[in-house]
Amino acid sequence: VQLQASGGGLVQAGDSLRLSCAASGDLFSSYNVGWFRQAPGKEREFVAAINWRGGRVLYADSVKGRFRISKDNAKNTFFLEMNSLRPDDTADYYCVVEIRDRMGPLSMRSSTYDKWGQGTQVTVSS
Repeated sequence: VQLQASGGGLVQAGDSLRLSCAASGDLFSSYNVGWFRQAPGKEREFVAAINWRGGRVLYADSVKGRFRISKDNAKNTFFLEMNSLRPDDTADYYCVVEIRDRMGPLSMRSSTYDKWGQGTQVTVSS
C-alpha cells in the first residue's frame, strides 16, 4: 500500500482545509485509516481515525467538534476536513493505514498503523 497525502497549505485562524489521502492496493475497504500530526519541536500525536467500513470514528480531544474524518472505499481515498483552524493546529499531517489487523478495532496508537504517507504541511496564522 502506498499513500499520497495532499491538501495542506497556509491559512488564517478560523479557516478550513480539507486533507486527502489516496491509497493504492486492492484491500483498502478492509483497512482502518487515520491521521496523525507533528508540530515543530513536539511529539507526533493522534488526530483522528475511522474504521474500515466508515461506521466508527475516533478523535483527539483537541480536534473534536472541529475536524471530521471520512473514507471513500470506492475511490481508495480518505479525508480530514478541518474547520475553525487554530494556530496550534500548525503541523505536518500524516495519513496512516493499518494493514496488519484488517477490520480490527480502532486505535489511537501510532504503532498500530504500519503504513504512513508523506506529511502534508498545514500552517495556521493568527
